Amino acid sequence: MSKWSAQILIAAVVSLLGVGVIMLVSTSVFGIDVPSEDVYYDVKRQVVWLVLGGLVCTLMASIDYHLLQKLVWLIYGACLVLLAMCFVPGIGHTLNGESRWIGIGGFNFQPSELAKLTIAIVMAHWFSTHFDESKPITRGFLVPGVIAGVIAALVLFEVDLGTTVILSAVVFILMFVGGTNWKYLTLSCVLVGGAFAMMMVQRADKMERLTAFLHPDLHRSGVGLQQYMALMALGSGGVEGMGLGSGRLKMLYMPFAHTDFIFPMIGEELGLRVTLAVVFAFLLITVAGLMIAFHARDRFGTLLGVGVVSFISLQAVLNIGVTTSILPNTGLPLPFISYGGSALMTVMAGIGILLNIFRQGDISGKEGFKGLSKRRITARI
Repeated sequence: MSKWSAQILIAAVVSLLGVGVIMLVSTSVFGIDVPSEDVYYDVKRQVVWLVLGGLVCTLMASIDYHLLQKLVWLIYGACLVLLAMCFVPGIGHTLNGESRWIGIGGFNFQPSELAKLTIAIVMAHWFSTHFDESKPITRGFLVPGVIAGVIAALVLFEVDLGTTVILSAVVFILMFVGGTNWKYLTLSCVLVGGAFAMMMVQRADKMERLTAFLHPDLHRSGVGLQQYMALMALGSGGVEGMGLGSGRLKMLYMPFAHTDFIFPMIGEELGLRVTLAVVFAFLLITVAGLMIAFHARDRFGTLLGVGVVSFISLQAVLNIGVTTSILPNTGLPLPFISYGGSALMTVMAGIGILLNIFRQGDISGKEGFKGLSKRRITARI
């Protein structure tokens, strides 16, 4: 499978993008922010973002991924500046109590999306450069923890809890793969978990979401409306679905039907088979991406590939978990499918990086994953 990992990755991504455009045509026309004179306004914008995303993916697949390592601190600094701009009056935009967006000249962007890729690049650089010092607490845990913590803190202060969870998880995974002592990782889990608990207690809106998740029947007309409607959509679609364009809950009943909660709309209109196919496509992306990462020609490529696969896969898991009421509402889009330019550009850049790692890796027609000796895998990780 290893030599076909790039083809499998591309096929899975293209399939998800196709489903996303089709469902956006079906659902976005009922959005409350769609201009009355152009019901396909969001569709046209997403197609533009899709074209730009394809160009970014091609660019990242073409240039040497080691350039990211050379520019790592420039990328890190730019990410911090963009995240800080979310709090600047006149530039930062606040919606539903969350300061995630910056807008300049009619152009809106979510720096927290860039933060996901930045975290992967920075952590991959650190643990590939200091691989001999990954066990001591200073360079193996404290310093990289502070570097990543600054980004995570800025995202957390935007009240973007879902993205903060993803960033923390990616850092944890890369520290684990990079060789950080498991005792320090356990301690970090306790500290981060305590910080999240304190924030939940202090933020009434977050506590309402948690309460609605624990007691959905009591909050189905308020905070729990989205998840309640999502379950209705999935249930009404059944195995076969009601037919493309025939969904009913998107007609102003389901908030954010074409963004965060597009997965239940797929279930309602296209049925269980297509929703399972979407899940399977994300599984293929995860497996193929890890195959590419573990066949990278150096430690930086392996860690970078693992980081990219982690933030894409984790976001998919969280979105699907939320829309099926397995997890509390986090407000995260479904990669490749949900409407949104910032998220699409970030994941397409990540796919381009994986393809670049594949191009420079040691996968050949005769040697697959079994051809890698245990000694070589250990040396990289």
